[in-house]
Amino acid sequence: MYYSYILKSLKDERYYYGSTNDVNKRLLKHNSGQVKSTKHRAPFVVHFVEEHLNRTLAFKRELFYKSVDGYRYLKENKIT
Repeated sequence: MYYSYILKSLKDERYYYGSTNDVNKRLLKHNSGQVKSTKHRAPFVVHFVEEHLNRTLAFKRELFYKSVDGYRYLKENKIT
């Protein structure tokens, strides 16, 4: 299984959107500073996760979260 996920920074309360096959392992990488784009914003907590059948679907969902329509969807459904 693959997952699209949203992390919330406890430092600046902003969100990070991603996809992976192991959310816990990915969270550890974000929190340990191994992800260049988020190392200055750690620590993070998992805010939201969706399960997908394959990597392609998880990545498409990640891109959706990052789009204007995705932003609206997340707000309307009180996810972010």
